[in-house]
Amino acid sequence: MAALPAALFPRRPRGLYSLLPNPGRSFGARFPMSFLVIMHDDQSPAGVVEDRLAARGGKIERIFPHHGEALPQAPDGYDGLIVLGGPQHANDDAKHPYLPAVMALMRAFHAEERPVLGSCLGAQLLARAYGGQVRRHTHLEFGFHELSLTPEGKADPLLAGLAPTHTLMEWHEDTFDLPEGATHLLSSEACRNQAFRLGRRAYAFQCHFETTRDMVEKWVGVGRQGLDRHLGDAVPEALARMRGDWTTYGEAQRRFAETVSDRWLDLAAS
Repeated sequence: MAALPAALFPRRPRGLYSLLPNPGRSFGARFPMSFLVIMHDDQSPAGVVEDRLAARGGKIERIFPHHGEALPQAPDGYDGLIVLGGPQHANDDAKHPYLPAVMALMRAFHAEERPVLGSCLGAQLLARAYGGQVRRHTHLEFGFHELSLTPEGKADPLLAGLAPTHTLMEWHEDTFDLPEGATHLLSSEACRNQAFRLGRRAYAFQCHFETTRDMVEKWVGVGRQGLDRHLGDAVPEALARMRGDWTTYGEAQRRFAETVSDRWLDLAAS
C-alpha cells in the first residue's frame, strides 16, 4: 500500500494518553493498562483494536519510526505491543533501517510474555523476527477474501468458538513462511499463511481485520497508483467489488475484530 498524506489522519503527538472509556462498561481490575503502538504509516491506525482499548480506558503510546522517532529499548512500562501495517517491505532494512529495532522489541515483549499483536507488515515482521522467510507473494491480495480456521485455530484462545470461515479485508504484496514453533491459525486458497501464534500471547494476522470502511476508502483515495501498477485495467472492477463487499461483510468483520481484540486484551489482563 502506498504511503498516505498525513492530512487525512493528523498525527497525534507522541506520549502516553488515555482513551476515553465507554460508559457503563465494567472490565477487569488490571485496566487501565498501557500499550505501545508502532505505526509504519500515519494513516494506518489500529482501528477497531483501538476502539476496544478505548472501551476499557486503556492507555496507548504511538511511535512512528518512519519519522525517526526512537523505539524504547525494553518493554518496561507497557502491558502489550501492537505493530501495524504500512507500505514498507519487511525485508528492506536498507531503506527502512529501523525495522531490526522493531523486531528486537517484538522479541523482547515476547520473551517477557507480554502480548504482541502484528497486523499485515507487523505480522511479517513477527515472522521474520523468529526466522520465518518473508517474500513477495504471487500477486497483490486486495479486498475481501475468505479465510478458514485451521484445526489449531479452532482451539486457539482468540478464535475458539467462532465460525470456521471469515471473509476479511486484505491489502498486501508480500507473504511469509511460518517461523519454527508457530501455531498456524488461519489460511486461504490464495495465501496459505494468514495468521499464527507464537507461545501463548504473540499473534500475527496478515489480513487487515482491524480496518474500518473509512480507513480503507482513504487508503484507496491516495493509493490508486499502487493498485494501477498491480491490477491495471481491473482496478475499477476490484474497487467496485471491494465496496460491495463492505456492505456484505463489513459488520461481520467488525464483530470478528471486536472478539479477537477483546480476547487479546484479556490475555494482557490475565
